[in-house]
Amino acid sequence: MFATFKIFITPVLVLCAFFSFAQNKYEREFRIKKDQFPTVAKDLVDTHVKNTKRLKFYKETDSTKSSYEAKFKKDKLWYSMEFDVDGALEDIEITIEPVDIPSDVLANITMYFNKAFNKHRVKKIQQQYLASAEEKLQKTLRNAFQNLLIPSLNYEIIVSAKENKSYLEYEILFDAQGNFINKRKQLPPNYDHVLY
Repeated sequence: MFATFKIFITPVLVLCAFFSFAQNKYEREFRIKKDQFPTVAKDLVDTHVKNTKRLKFYKETDSTKSSYEAKFKKDKLWYSMEFDVDGALEDIEITIEPVDIPSDVLANITMYFNKAFNKHRVKKIQQQYLASAEEKLQKTLRNAFQNLLIPSLNYEIIVSAKENKSYLEYEILFDAQGNFINKRKQLPPNYDHVLY
């Protein structure tokens, strides 16, 4: 009987460890030169993104994948366009403030935070427009650059929350109505590049 229990419990423990690991975001981002950016993504940015300031290119790796980001300021808003390793657009994000979120949606998000955490502090809010095969690229770009409140957008919120007497950072995703989608723990940034 003990052998049967051991055979059963081992896979369960492995799965639990896997899923708890998958909820952490081991993100590392570093700046790259424009010529290191995927050609397809670079062409899309050059063609469709005009009148920008402070255009910078990044490579990002986390616990599940690698991606590329172009960050810039346009029309007084900060944008981030994320691409996969092949240069296909994944999403466009705009940094916003709580006042930019409709009041009923903000109420739903605040209610989630109050139930989930003893104390919390919002560090960053981004309005996220996902690129999809069903929606034409031009439409995704128009929606993002006109900052439209559409039913398919998401809110990605970085929050510092108190749990067990210490603060942890989370990246939490909500839909356009303020309904919780998922939560990932943010790990501290890597300071390997700092020389002492």
